[in-house]
Amino acid sequence: MTDLRTLEADLRETVRGEVGFDVTSRALTTMDASNYRRVPLGVVAPRDADDVAAALAVCRAHGVPVVARGGGTSIAGQATGTGVVLDFTRHMDHLLSLNHEEQTAVVQPGLVLDRLQEAAAPYGLRFGPDPSTHGRCTLGGMIGNNSCGAHSVAWGTTADSVRGLTVIRARGDRLHLGRDWAGAPDGLRQLAEGDLARLRTGFPDLPRRISGYALDALLPERGADVARSFCGSEGTLGIVTEAVVRLVEAPRARALAVLAYADESAAAEAAAGLLPYGPLTVEGMAADLVRTATDLPAGGAWLFVETGGETPSEARARADAIVRAADVTNALVVSDPAGQRVLWRVREDASGTATRMPDGTEAWPGWEDCAVPPPRLGAYLRDFRGLLRDHGLRGTPYGHFGDGCIHVRIDFDLLTAPGVARFRRFSEELAGLVVSHGGSLSGEHGDGQARAELLPKMYAPEVIALFERTKALWDPDDLLNPGMLVRPARLDENLRFAVLPREPVDVAFGYPADGGNFGAAVSRCVGVAKCRTPAAGKGASGGSDVMCPSFRATGEEAHSTRGRARLLHEMLAGEVITDGWRSTEVRDALDLCLSCKGCRSDCPVEVDMATYKAEFLHHHWAGRLRPAAHYAMGWLPVWLAAVARTRTARVLNSLASVGALAALAKRLGGIAPEREIPAVTREPFSRWWGRRAAARAGEGRRQTVVLWPDTFTEHLTPSVGQAAVLVLEAAGLEVTLPPTGRTSTRVPARVCCGLTYVSTGQLDRARTVLRRTLDTMEPVLDAGTPVVVLEPSCAAALRTDLPELLHDDPRARRLADAVHTFAETLAHHAPAWTPPRVDRPATGQTHCHQHAVLGDAADRRLREAAGLTGELAGGCCGLAGNFGFEKGHYEVSTACAEERLLPAVREAGEGTVVLADGFSCRTQLRQLAGVRGRHLAEVLAETLEREPGPEEGPEVELGPEAGPEGEGNET
Repeated sequence: MTDLRTLEADLRETVRGEVGFDVTSRALTTMDASNYRRVPLGVVAPRDADDVAAALAVCRAHGVPVVARGGGTSIAGQATGTGVVLDFTRHMDHLLSLNHEEQTAVVQPGLVLDRLQEAAAPYGLRFGPDPSTHGRCTLGGMIGNNSCGAHSVAWGTTADSVRGLTVIRARGDRLHLGRDWAGAPDGLRQLAEGDLARLRTGFPDLPRRISGYALDALLPERGADVARSFCGSEGTLGIVTEAVVRLVEAPRARALAVLAYADESAAAEAAAGLLPYGPLTVEGMAADLVRTATDLPAGGAWLFVETGGETPSEARARADAIVRAADVTNALVVSDPAGQRVLWRVREDASGTATRMPDGTEAWPGWEDCAVPPPRLGAYLRDFRGLLRDHGLRGTPYGHFGDGCIHVRIDFDLLTAPGVARFRRFSEELAGLVVSHGGSLSGEHGDGQARAELLPKMYAPEVIALFERTKALWDPDDLLNPGMLVRPARLDENLRFAVLPREPVDVAFGYPADGGNFGAAVSRCVGVAKCRTPAAGKGASGGSDVMCPSFRATGEEAHSTRGRARLLHEMLAGEVITDGWRSTEVRDALDLCLSCKGCRSDCPVEVDMATYKAEFLHHHWAGRLRPAAHYAMGWLPVWLAAVARTRTARVLNSLASVGALAALAKRLGGIAPEREIPAVTREPFSRWWGRRAAARAGEGRRQTVVLWPDTFTEHLTPSVGQAAVLVLEAAGLEVTLPPTGRTSTRVPARVCCGLTYVSTGQLDRARTVLRRTLDTMEPVLDAGTPVVVLEPSCAAALRTDLPELLHDDPRARRLADAVHTFAETLAHHAPAWTPPRVDRPATGQTHCHQHAVLGDAADRRLREAAGLTGELAGGCCGLAGNFGFEKGHYEVSTACAEERLLPAVREAGEGTVVLADGFSCRTQLRQLAGVRGRHLAEVLAETLEREPGPEEGPEVELGPEAGPEGEGNET
């Protein structure tokens, strides 16, 4: 039995990189993107090849297996292990050189594919294979799985792009693999040359044959290419420390032809016939995978056929030629790069979207990427659908139709013994079906644990014996990723769901999309790791995405949405994390979650970590003294209301400006010492509204709307509420505030969305506040009056947190449905109104909750109508309500702002309007950059009140000239 303390001590003594045998390190690497879970002993992040050799030597001495891991996006289970995991993403992630003349690059195994693409792009080059996980998969993982991607019909698999590999075997010798037997370990040449006939006849001939070892690459007529034969070996033969890869010339221009067919079989049968036209891609998907409105042409299935050319017109001409040659029901050719990106995102997100059936039922990998000869794809898909029906299963095929490779997630029951037994029976029958069509069990992601057991259905016993001899030559001690490819584990062992509680745990939120089951909600994360996309300045793929700002700031797996979901999974499992809701490991990982809700929209499976965090904090602190910030900022509505009642704002603001007193208040309140305390207004918004309500009554406007006096508008920035009233009235709407229950209209009742209580996990208090709010708002709900919410975070809380927290109160859903943003109110209830022309460029940031929950289509239209040009940045401002004010968060908060928001504002030209609808965003802009951000309502109101004049200067107030928010806002 392994002595873990000695093993850890030996690794720490010999390895210069990080060695983690702690609970968090182990829990984060129990799973990849597959159905499987294996608990490692520890994790090592080697700094270089010497570290790899040192780690292997220690593990060999202790008889401990080793698993190499890149981005952890493998779908067949080969990136998990019970020994020591080598994490190459922390240090060995560099592009060592790029020779544009020879079109080659030298890379380390942890380099993310997109980083290589960015470096090659200025030379008109690229790496050919491009899986949909290109923003987070690593070159080492691609070599291990022989990954492909959408462009394989043009540029082949990873093996086609590898020129040489530097590999360390388990016994420590370093080999430089290449053609003509370069680097071959002793005995490999004799093995191959002793069985040439079998190498020539025992392997299916198809473009996506990934299953098994690629021993046919050792044939003399194929160059005896040892490096190529190593690709796809899934870390079982050696550890790659360096690779020389081939780059290809990227087309200067591209066009995308989207071909519509009646059904997927028709699309599949047409795909092979398009290959002679030299397309870059021939991707297919059916209508049952498309869950939201898109610009796809009408049809039941589509082929995405990309063409290239030296000029846009040449690429377009090739796409048009394919449309003319194809027998289609409808077609669309898109030359605009932005339009192409929108359509490609539908396809790239399919790996996550396919994890849920249209009715919300979960679907899982396992038979993710079978491949057959392209001419047989249509027939295979019909047989595959029939097999699904025979077993009472559902799945949504999509994928690389031009290469005959199909991806699919299937709604297996992997929780019960009968369900797992059916999973096994189906797997065995499907393997036989694939082989009957001349196919490969894996066409892209490798065999792993999901399919290796079934390789004898695809290969003759003599070939399986060759695989075993090959493994023994490379790794005679069977230390490298044992249980994969050779002597594999059973496909129904180590299922990650087996460790979850059989009965749902008691929770506060309703989790309506997961049947009220917190375990099912956490299991939404399938590990595709879109949350690990790096910061914009480091090559982020999507400028509008929000998820995951803390990972972008830290680069740490524990601070990604996936990492936190893994820790919650292990918390429920109770094996690695044993103290349940009291877990400090989960608490610490969630501490840097900004509750931006970006994952709710950007994650392909809509993981909502903000809700999970609130749930965890609710249980974690139950019956215990909470952090000071939870009382100081969680109860902010109460404290600010008290200030308003006692009319002590001037005194409070004066005290907050005294250094020693402010420092003491921040220390007692758990507030970051670097932060300024925002000023409280001397006249709350509702008091201003009450003074003018009588004068504006009875003016015969078309419709009444209720303006929600959120805490930030009410007590900190009443100018936003005042501006909104002016604009809404100018649009012909009658504005009122929530009812008082009395005859007076001058003092509206206090309502609250509960946001500050939810974000700090004080869910019992949140429910009390929200029920009181519903009591107050009941007359509004009965009257069907629209509710206008100016603060995006409050609107998002009312739309989502309210009905999910009070899922037993039907009024919650009614209020959620009544909520409108400022722009939505004007669009829906004053559609004929024309906003004033501002006619100026705009910059700033779309609020993260607006992006994730509310959507910004109405805001975009309103800005366009007002002549506000330019795009707002994506991402998160980093303040995020209480997050950026809490002690210990300032550095991450600042890093989030520096990712997109602050650079966008600094780069703005003269006269640019800085838009920031959220109080947090405006505060971050002022405190970090001395910039005055404004709500869109303020910009429109100012334009209404003045005649067009000469162009004004920039709205940037630097340093001490930027006054505190809230002071002097009364009118």
